[in-house]
Amino acid sequence: MIDNVNPGESEDKRGLLIVYTGHGKGKTTAALGMCVRALGYRWRVCIVQFVKGSWKYGELRGVRRLAPEVELHTVGEGFVGIVDDTKERSVHIAAAKEGVAFAREKIASREYPLVILDELNVALKLELIDRGDVESLLEARSEEQHVVITGRDAPDWLVERADLVTEMKEIKHPYQQGILAQKGIDW
Repeated sequence: MIDNVNPGESEDKRGLLIVYTGHGKGKTTAALGMCVRALGYRWRVCIVQFVKGSWKYGELRGVRRLAPEVELHTVGEGFVGIVDDTKERSVHIAAAKEGVAFAREKIASREYPLVILDELNVALKLELIDRGDVESLLEARSEEQHVVITGRDAPDWLVERADLVTEMKEIKHPYQQGILAQKGIDW
């Protein structure tokens, strides 16, 4: 008889802290891939996106098709200080702080075996939130809950605390050849 345990599967059901960082593309994409894998086991997944907010990315439409098992919440006010940002910094800070409180509620609810905090590292780097905010999120999780944090420039203390860290490194990018971002691929 074959059981449902895969070779190499751990009996330790401890939740992992996973960080996808670096200056290469693919951090959010890797997290969404983990989301799809979790769906294969009928897990509920909550995705909270920080910083993103003013643009309409393809992932918003795609992930909404996975409802109700997957929830996606955009808590940011868009890019900070670049592109089309005309908002006061205080607006971005308030949105990020509210986003942390919202994410803490979702984590503490214990309804989601997997919670993805997309672009949280960017909110940290931009000092919209601080280390204490992130630590409060991590302390709210159960022992079995997995948390994925994405974004460039993960701080050393988070890298040290994480169970798995993957750094995306840019080797070559279409933009270097004059190719602009493409719908369905980049956004």
